[in-house]
Amino acid sequence: MGEPAAAWDGGLKARVDGELHAFVAGETALLTAIDPELKPVAEQLTAAVADGKRLRAAFAYWGWRAAGQPDSEAMVRAATAMELVHAAAVVHDDLIDDSPVRRGAPTAHLALRRAVPEGPGREAAGRALALLVGDLLTAWAGQLFASCGLPSGYLARARPLWATLARELVAGECLEVLRTRGAAASEASSLEIVRYKTAKYTVEHPLHLGALLAGAPPPLLDAFTAYGLPLGEAFQLRDDLLGVFGDPAHTGKSNLDDLAGAKPTALLALALERSGPADRARLRRLLDRPGHEQLDELRGLLVRSGARARVEELIEERTAAARSALAATALPGPAAAALRELVDTATARTS
Repeated sequence: MGEPAAAWDGGLKARVDGELHAFVAGETALLTAIDPELKPVAEQLTAAVADGKRLRAAFAYWGWRAAGQPDSEAMVRAATAMELVHAAAVVHDDLIDDSPVRRGAPTAHLALRRAVPEGPGREAAGRALALLVGDLLTAWAGQLFASCGLPSGYLARARPLWATLARELVAGECLEVLRTRGAAASEASSLEIVRYKTAKYTVEHPLHLGALLAGAPPPLLDAFTAYGLPLGEAFQLRDDLLGVFGDPAHTGKSNLDDLAGAKPTALLALALERSGPADRARLRRLLDRPGHEQLDELRGLLVRSGARARVEELIEERTAAARSALAATALPGPAAAALRELVDTATARTS
């Protein structure tokens, strides 16, 4: 016998997977019907949604249930739209970072390069196709949400949130680009990127989406912000640690992605802030040309500076804040249990 399903799941992940795969299969069939030459693009659209934790859909669904609404297939479809937002963000993020691997497979811009005839423009063409894959996934998110089957009055309550979500997600991505290799990286500036690039669209916005669809009152939205923002930040901070110290067999990506790009993560910002002059200079030299042969030394510098320990502290502080906010909010039993378990799922993980 397998492990019992978590309270937050109860078959929800399988339902989201089913909705997502069916929707994308239908849309990619329409795409390739235009011209069979589009098959490699369709394959990357399918790969973008093939797997995942489905946490964003889970938070949207439990936001709905926390507002007192019953289980609903239409709500599962609405929640699934958040997974298309995430898939688009991943494709675009990999393109911006020039990441080679995602979930153990070549990233979209590298995979699509193979669909282009050999020549001097092959790399640029692969990147252009990946950009368009991400754009179409974004459009599909809105399409699935609008066609989920909930009454139009329900959808109208949540529609303005989509503009906020897009604005804040793009703001976070832009801030990361603007601050990469910047001289003024700090814990505060890195945490601002964490909040807007990941935390909000991973936890707070999905919770608000479900709650708004359900007609929740403002106090519940405020409670979801108090729970969702620190939890979303803890989620991304854990991701930053796994990106450097995790096992690629579990994370599905290279340990060098953030280091090679000198991303303004809290981990790197803290290491540069807290290292002595000699270690700081060495760290900057290694970040100019990081390779697998330097990985152990880079990790040692991150540990010796106290940066790794400080990031763990930040995760613990935010996890405690999320638990405290949840404990102070009266919710239906199943929703409260699910949101409690989702704290651990988001923060105590290896991938």
